[in-house]
Amino acid sequence: MAETAPAATATKAAKKKSAVKRKRTGPSVGELIVKAVSASKERSGVSLAALKKALAAGGYDVEKNNSRVKIAVKSLVTKGILVQTKGIGASGSFKLNKKQRERERCVRWERETSRSCGRTGESQRLNKVRPRKSLDFSLVAFLDKKIVMGGGKKSLNWQH
Repeated sequence: MAETAPAATATKAAKKKSAVKRKRTGPSVGELIVKAVSASKERSGVSLAALKKALAAGGYDVEKNNSRVKIAVKSLVTKGILVQTKGIGASGSFKLNKKQRERERCVRWERETSRSCGRTGESQRLNKVRPRKSLDFSLVAFLDKKIVMGGGKKSLNWQH
C-alpha cells in the first residue's frame, strides 16, 4: 500500500505538467470589438446584438464566450474607448469616442514627428486662473441684518 501512494502523486504531478496553458493567437476580444464598431457606419452606434453578429462573422465563437464579450464591452466603456449611446451596462448601443480617437491620433503623430500637435492651447485654457466673482456687500449686509434682527426665513420670503 505504501508503494501505490507515491505512484498516485506522481501521476497527478504529470497531469499538472501536461496541462500547460497554450498561448492565445490573434487579437483580443476588445480589439475585435473596436474593429467591429469602427467598421460600422451607423450614426447612432452599434447595438450589442449587431456587435455579436459582426464578431461571429469574423470567426469568433460568441456563444461560448458571451460573458467575455460583455466584460470587454463594459471595460472599453469605462476606459473611454467606447461611448454608450443607449442602454445600461453591456446592453444598448456603442460607438467610438471621438475625443479618444483624436488623442490617440495626436499621440501617434507626436511620436512620429517629435512635435506637439497643439494640445498646449487646450491645457492652457483648462489651467487658466479665473477671477472670483465678488459678492455685492450691500446684499450681504442686508441679509445679515435681517437674520440678526430675527426676520429669519419668513422675512426673506423663502419658498419651499
